[in-house]
Amino acid sequence: MSQESGAISLKQKIIRKIKSEGPISFETFMEMCLYYPGLGYYTKDSAIIGRAGDFYTSPHLHRIFGAMAGKQMEEMWGLMGMPECFHIVEMGAGMGYLAKDMLEYIQKKAEENFFQYLKYTIVELNPAVRAKQQELLKEFKDKVRWISNLKELEPVAGCFLSNELLDAFSVRIVEMDDDLKEIYVSADNNNFVEIKMSCSRDIIEYFRKFNIRLPKGYRTEINLRIKEWLCEVTSKLSDGFILTIDYGYTAYDYYNEDRNKGTLLCYHNHQMNEDPYQNVGEQDITAHVNFSSLKKWGETLGIKTIGFCPQGSYLVSLGIDEVMKEFFGDSPDVLDIAKIKGLILPQGMGESHKVIIQYKGTDRPELRGFAFRNQAKYL
Repeated sequence: MSQESGAISLKQKIIRKIKSEGPISFETFMEMCLYYPGLGYYTKDSAIIGRAGDFYTSPHLHRIFGAMAGKQMEEMWGLMGMPECFHIVEMGAGMGYLAKDMLEYIQKKAEENFFQYLKYTIVELNPAVRAKQQELLKEFKDKVRWISNLKELEPVAGCFLSNELLDAFSVRIVEMDDDLKEIYVSADNNNFVEIKMSCSRDIIEYFRKFNIRLPKGYRTEINLRIKEWLCEVTSKLSDGFILTIDYGYTAYDYYNEDRNKGTLLCYHNHQMNEDPYQNVGEQDITAHVNFSSLKKWGETLGIKTIGFCPQGSYLVSLGIDEVMKEFFGDSPDVLDIAKIKGLILPQGMGESHKVIIQYKGTDRPELRGFAFRNQAKYL
């Protein structure tokens, strides 16, 4: 099946669902566009993440990003008393570059016993993507295992890791008229149309919990799937850390008056657009993360937010200069320097991407990556 016929097929499936069941929430529409079995953007056989796809993430920019993640895992292992079994569980692993670079660094540079005691699990639903990951990570085939979802995982101690995962969760869209309305998707002939309907109680509760008041005409997103994900992760983490890297804001900045059109964006053939109703199944649809929701919902689950800051500050504080010296000695290549700057400078991913680390356990460990700048109190 070609990409074009797949897209048409998925569009027709969504339209048939609407005609059969009535208007669907934008959350349901986005879920089908991204994750419908075999036809969604992330679930089709041709799914590609990286420079060859519609977007690329920090691990594709430079392998030092994975090395820094490995350095962080080693510190966490030490803070947990150097247990003889430390699990890393990665969700949304893309093509597997972060895992590869992290494992290579730990194997070569970290405390010798850490690699020996390390277990790595990748959660990947798409069989075609899993096969690509397995090919890339074949040298670590005895170290890495794959599962399709977290239900297959026994409770573990260690770290749950994700890089640009939460921004791909399906979101609700709301708009303020005389009162708050939720956007639903209907169909007119062969086209999608939006209609406004009354908000459900969970949306009203979300705005009350974060003390958000929107002016008339304001349109934005709500990611309630983060709460479900956090509940599932916490249930599988017996002791340890949740490391989340993504682009987003605090609730105060997310729902600022100036951001009155929300953050929803689409990516198709390396081009950005704001129309989620075109290129169905063939484009990525994302929304920024409200990091305050991770802190607030995490606290209700008994996990502490021990650090939050921009990616650039985190990498510098964690010691990226030391790792650069390990990689390049005293004379790094100009191209390497340029790519690494993309990870840490505000003009690149240094400010847009944030790092939040949460902890489940009896103490409150301090992490080096937040020594320079810790904005957790502002969440």
